[in-house]
Amino acid sequence: MSSIKIECVANEGYRIGESPVWDEKEGALLCVDITGRKVCRWSSVTKQVQAISVDAPVSSVALRKSGDYVITLGTRFAALKWKEQLVTTITHVDKDKPNNRFNDGKVDPAGRYFAGTMAEEIRPAVLERRQGSLYTLFSDLSVVKHFDQVDISNGLDWSLDHKTFFYIDSLSYSVDAFDYDVQTGKIGNRRSIYRLEKEESIPDGMCIDTEGKLWVACYDGGRVIRLDPETGKRLQTVKLPVDKTTSCCFGGKDYSEMYVTSASDGMDKEWLSRQPQAGGIFKITGLGVKGVPPYPFAG
Repeated sequence: MSSIKIECVANEGYRIGESPVWDEKEGALLCVDITGRKVCRWSSVTKQVQAISVDAPVSSVALRKSGDYVITLGTRFAALKWKEQLVTTITHVDKDKPNNRFNDGKVDPAGRYFAGTMAEEIRPAVLERRQGSLYTLFSDLSVVKHFDQVDISNGLDWSLDHKTFFYIDSLSYSVDAFDYDVQTGKIGNRRSIYRLEKEESIPDGMCIDTEGKLWVACYDGGRVIRLDPETGKRLQTVKLPVDKTTSCCFGGKDYSEMYVTSASDGMDKEWLSRQPQAGGIFKITGLGVKGVPPYPFAG
């Protein structure tokens, strides 16, 4: 095994850092601070973070084929022009649920933006249950709702052969798989492939590596775990110096670096003094595996 190194590359103290995405063109890591209402970009060249403030909780960011980015903002899918700091609404969901917001989102191999909703939290992971749904924004800007009754719509990714969609509804403590049709974007035949153990706590964001194994950030578990979706076995645990690890992605020149976001919401002074890097962005090197570049939204 190569030796694993973990460093905090941006100690920004995000309230809920989420949705890390590598922007190869910029040599930068994108992410959001949901409750801080910011879209952020950390440059691997300058090591500086730029941030754009928005008018609602912003829960995910994705690349766009035509340039710039798409985001989930409140209960809206929206476009973000970075240089102009301009946000334009694409479409609204959950109009009948004023207390809802989007949570995690990711673009599928065909360029569709999948993202799910949840009720606004009272405290971290405490909320009115089964208020969320999973949606897809298609390249023609139409929206499809796949299912509802979701607690906290979270991590998502696709198998290397594009035949399986992986998904996490956090409070089910399960990583689920669906049959997936890349031609139509339809999903079906839901099943659990891994149930989290007590010390792993709450499954949050997720990504896949080039060996087809899943990496899941464990909120309140202070770790990312590597799972084999075929056998349902945990293969590896990487512990981080913060408890509230929220999501992960691969990036860097050859996608051999893992980036992990974290949160500081719900931590008191004493807890924060023990974990001064809470809400920071971490880079893990030496994992010995590479990731899959993110797909851009085709619309």
